[in-house]
Amino acid sequence: MQPRYYTVTWDQLHRDAKALAWRLVGKGPIGGGFKGIVAITRGGLIPAAIVARELDCRLIESVSVITYDEEKKGEPRVAKSPDAAGDGTGWLVLDDLVDTGTTARVVRAMLPGAHFATIYAKPAGRPLVDSFITEVSQDTWILFPWDTEPQFVAPIARTAASGAV
Repeated sequence: MQPRYYTVTWDQLHRDAKALAWRLVGKGPIGGGFKGIVAITRGGLIPAAIVARELDCRLIESVSVITYDEEKKGEPRVAKSPDAAGDGTGWLVLDDLVDTGTTARVVRAMLPGAHFATIYAKPAGRPLVDSFITEVSQDTWILFPWDTEPQFVAPIARTAASGAV
């Protein structure tokens, strides 16, 4: 079966990150705010910048968990820990997507006290996040704007007629 693709533009990503910020207002333990944000690299960096601006949060940490590249999956490996975040209490963890939940499980184990948010969620990873904006099917591959470039794509009806969908 041909994978499904969901293309996210820069404008859409910005709107969805801002919608996530609206959902997060008042959810933090410090007068409704968070101590800071832990962005999961690389996909969570841009959403974290947008959400940080909207929540007026200036402290941003990062965590890097390497689980796969474009070619293969492997065992998760922590390349950088968010040392300043302690056990995550009072912190917001942000990523672009929760897919199978592999990265989320690793980060949750490191920061059990954090509020975990993503813009997009797939069913397998959805139970691991506290807040998200859009759910997509497990067989959908999300094409983020930093991974793509504009090019011609045949109409859905044409690919469906050929049996490629």
